[in-house]
Amino acid sequence: MSRLVLNPIKNHKPESYEDMNLDISSMLLSSLEMHLPSYMLGASRNNKASYMRGILQDYVPPALRYRDQKQKEYREKIMSNYQPLHQELYTIDPVAFFVPAFLKAIKDNTEQSFRSIMSEPAPGIFTFEMLQPRFCELLITEVEHFEKWADRTKLHVMRPNTMNQYGAVLDDFGLQTMLKKLMEDFISPLSKVFYAEVGGSTLDSHHGFIVEYGSHRDVDMEFHVDDSEVTLNVCLGRQFSGGELYFRGMRCDKHLNTMGHSEEIFDYSHVPGCAVLHHGRHRHGARATIAGHRVNLLLWCRSSVFREMQKFRRGFSSWCVECNQEKKAQKDKLITTGMELLMR
Repeated sequence: MSRLVLNPIKNHKPESYEDMNLDISSMLLSSLEMHLPSYMLGASRNNKASYMRGILQDYVPPALRYRDQKQKEYREKIMSNYQPLHQELYTIDPVAFFVPAFLKAIKDNTEQSFRSIMSEPAPGIFTFEMLQPRFCELLITEVEHFEKWADRTKLHVMRPNTMNQYGAVLDDFGLQTMLKKLMEDFISPLSKVFYAEVGGSTLDSHHGFIVEYGSHRDVDMEFHVDDSEVTLNVCLGRQFSGGELYFRGMRCDKHLNTMGHSEEIFDYSHVPGCAVLHHGRHRHGARATIAGHRVNLLLWCRSSVFREMQKFRRGFSSWCVECNQEKKAQKDKLITTGMELLMR
């Protein structure tokens, strides 16, 4: 049976696994390598990756292993048969994809340059112009092309999540490399500045998808939080009315269903090409799209390092309003109790 050692190996420099395109976080593998038994440290990178992957698989529930296997088979079937409509979408072309102001801000890579193109209409929510109109239209038509191909071939399309009955996962038909580059080179610089305390500095995986709202599609989106540390939401366009996002503050699991405060209330109307960037735990929903057809690109950015650290978190979440209020109440109570003892 494969084993790890309890204490990390001192002075050992782990290898990088970023270029191996594995289904496990490369950062997690590099961290895990520090705990390999001594006889494995000199093994090839492929053998070390296989060894560590085998250990991690032992911790995956059977139902999850089955789901992952079915998804792998689903993607392999698509990739071996689907012919893209717009091949230029599958490799990042910054000038063709992004508006000039956004590109310049990312190139300058400072908080000042980022804020020069952004609005922060509510704490932790940033809006900015991001995508070129032509890119938006190409991505919409690529998804439509994929949906028509799936219909012709009788392929049941796996939807983005349990809440959406329409839309498609972009990674499923070959856009994972482009989305990975989008996260690493264009979202991570922002998240390192604005979301460092919630995993924004260590983003290492993503879930990218398209959602569609309107007649004969999804109409609205229930109140929820995302399975992400940082979420990018960009309206791609089409003509529509309604569909506003509404935000009601960040909460941890314990306080997920608590009431929102007046200062946390923020509504946002979609504009084609414009992005909303927010913490995944920022509670939100989408009102009904009452006319037309709205298409949005979403990129859920995740950090395996942050999620692992959260398992050992005790006490309060600094970004949860209710946690902060409870912490303040406890502090005030201790001060009051201390004063009472001193006055006796």
